[in-house]
This record gives sequence, C-alpha cells and structure tokens, in this order.
Amino acid sequence: MDINIEELSKDELKKLKADVDRALKTIDARRKAEAKRAAETAAKEYGFSLDDLIGADGKAGKGIPRYRNPADPAQTWTGRGRKPNWVIEALDAGKSLDDLKI
Repeated sequence: MDINIEELSKDELKKLKADVDRALKTIDARRKAEAKRAAETAAKEYGFSLDDLIGADGKAGKGIPRYRNPADPAQTWTGRGRKPNWVIEALDAGKSLDDLKI
C-alpha cells in the first residue's frame, strides 16, 4: 500500500488517521481470535475441546490451597496474594504460617 501523504488534503489525512486508529484498536482482538481458533483446532486433533483443557470459564485455576483456617476448615489460602483476615488474625494471635499449613 503506497500512499503519498504529502498529496493528501487535511480531511483525507484525518480520515486516514481515524482508519489507522480503528485498525490498531482491533488488531489485538483479531489476533486473539485467530490464536483461539488455532488452539481449538489443536485441541480437537487430540480429541478434546478447548474448554476441556482450560475449564469452561476460560480462566486458569486459583492454585492449590496450602493453608487452612483451623476454626473453619472451609477457608483456605494458596499463599499467594493478599493474606485473608483469618490468616492475619492467627498470626497476630502468635501462630505461624507453619501452624496453618494443610
């Protein structure tokens, strides 16, 4: 595509700029869709769907819990991210993270 921008009018340049900006905004979305199609094709070759491999919601798992609240075993923490309040309270009460390990 050869465009001599020196020969374009101001209005033509503005339109060209708007077209370029629009194309730049959509290029990532187009490339992601392309990559997803390629991943679906690869998964299908092995007899799986992409959802089978990455989960139905499209997100990776939260990680393996490494710590459990002794007062409420349903509350766990992976050790990543912000400490839950129950971990902070246990540490303030003199317990260590080793005491909370699963």
